[in-house]
Order: sequence, then structure tokens, then C-alpha cells
Amino acid sequence: MPAEFEVHHFTYGPLTPLLAYGISVAGSLLGLQCTARARAVSGLRERCWWLAGGSVALGGTAIWVMHFVGMLGFSVSGADLAYEVPLTLFSALVAVVFVGAGLFLVGFGLPATAGGLLAGGGVATMHYTGMAAMNLNAETSYDPGLFLLSILIAVVAATAALFFATRTGGWISAAGASLVMGAAVSGMHYTGMFALDVHSVSDGPVEGADPTQLLVPLTATVSLVTAILCVIVGGSASTRERRKEAEFMEGLERDMGMSDH
Repeated sequence: MPAEFEVHHFTYGPLTPLLAYGISVAGSLLGLQCTARARAVSGLRERCWWLAGGSVALGGTAIWVMHFVGMLGFSVSGADLAYEVPLTLFSALVAVVFVGAGLFLVGFGLPATAGGLLAGGGVATMHYTGMAAMNLNAETSYDPGLFLLSILIAVVAATAALFFATRTGGWISAAGASLVMGAAVSGMHYTGMFALDVHSVSDGPVEGADPTQLLVPLTATVSLVTAILCVIVGGSASTRERRKEAEFMEGLERDMGMSDH
């Protein structure tokens, strides 16, 4: 057993936390825009589709992808690290489903606090499920105070996200809200990470998938889905603007026709 070891949360320096924060902001911005589209439509099916898209953006990208991009910077000197694939995928499902449930609650008129408790619990569950998917040949435990603080931050962050989702409409206000949400999600993640205590490292084998080989394709796939969703949101916005412009021109032509008579 190695006599000394060191835990690194930022193995690659500021690269992983900055990248994780940027991804969280982008996912939050897209999720807010999807929710704004849901509030603007009257059809039930269309509203559900937009809320589902927001669930993928917020739960999948802003939270789950942020978590595992941040985890790429985690290492323990002298220890091997691997991930259980089924549990890692399950953590993504937890994030999308719970955040989606919170979005649907506020999307159909319930207060943000109700959805925030549900979504926040899901965010915390996702984080610690993702941590449970990590196999490390070391003895670990969690600091109770930081553990509880991370859960509190998760609930506050989720409630704030849902609060903003029901009140932001334009890109500028949504961008400001997304910067705050990205900071809150990142804060929850790193609080939970610093709650992890590593006591000793052994030389035993570690089962599971290599972090880079597993996490890079998974995060890239979710990011691709998010990019496609972003194109859809942008196209929807353009279509709506063109529709408004056409309606304005039609009204102008009617007014001009009436004035001619």
C-alpha cells in the first residue's frame, strides 16, 4: 500500500472546471429557452415536447455533463479509477427524469419551490449515484457537513433554475440567469467533491471502464443532442419572428387598403 497519496480535484488545472461551467451555462440557457417556448404555446403536445427538450438541456447537459466533465479532473495519485457503465448511464437518467418532473410541474402552473425540491433531490441523487459508479482502489467516506451542504445547494440551485424558467423570456435575461445557474450547479458539484475523503490507497485491481474512454463519448453524445436542440430552438425563434413580421405586413396592407377607400 502506498505510504502517501494526494487527491486532485483539478488535475488539468482550470481547464475542467471552466469547461464544466461553460457547458452548464450553455445547457441552462437552452433549457430556459425551451421552457419559454413551452409557456408560449397553447397546444398540450407541443408544450410537452418543449418541456422534454428543456429537461434534456437542464438535466442532461447543464447538470449531468457538467458533473462528468468536472470528474475528468479528479484523480488520486497512486490509485486507479474506473466507472461502472450501467450506473453511470443510470445517473444520467436520474438527472433528466427528476429535473424534467420539476420542469413539468412549473410548466403547468405549480410554484417553483414544489418543483425545486423534486429536481434538487434528483440533482443530488445524480451526483452521488455518479460517485457510486466510480470504482477507486482506496477507502473513502464523506464529510457529513459538506454532504448535507451539497444537497442544500442542489435544492436551492434547482429551485432557482425553475424560478428563472418561469420568468425569463428573452435571450439577454436568460443569459444572465444561466450564468447564475451555472455557478450554482458547479458549486454543488465541487462541494460534493470536497466532501469526499480518501483514507488509504491499495494495490488491488479496479473493475470498470476507463474514465476517458467512457466519459468523453458520453458527454460528446449528450452535447450533440443539445446542439441539435439548440438549432431547433433557434429555428423556432426565427419562424416565430417571420410569422410576426408577416402578420404585421398583412395588417399594414389592410390599413393601407382601408385608407385608400
